[in-house]
Amino acid sequence: MIQIADIREWRGHDVVDQDSKKIGSLENVYVDTATDEPSFATVTIGMPGRHRLVFVPVADAVAGPGYLRVPFNRNDVKNSPSIGTDDVLAAEQEPEVFAHYHLEYVTGAGGERRLARR
Repeated sequence: MIQIADIREWRGHDVVDQDSKKIGSLENVYVDTATDEPSFATVTIGMPGRHRLVFVPVADAVAGPGYLRVPFNRNDVKNSPSIGTDDVLAAEQEPEVFAHYHLEYVTGAGGERRLARR
């Protein structure tokens, strides 16, 4: 399992797909609020001046020297829900992020949001 302390050190490193094709660079980590474990990463993609952040699950990611490999196709990640580089994921957008990767979305017992940026 990837530890939050470790993944923070990878900011700016390449994120590659299942075929080792570069997707973008690791920008930040969102943890599951129920477990405080890394759940999603944001990846910076796009042309200079038109960058955006896309979301990708990190549950089955593998760390290598200078990269994080995610078990998804590059195009699937690039087509995932995105936010601006200075934005934060709104609670209303969380279900869409999970649905893109066919993951179940469940809020906390009191309706709390599922993801928190670290």
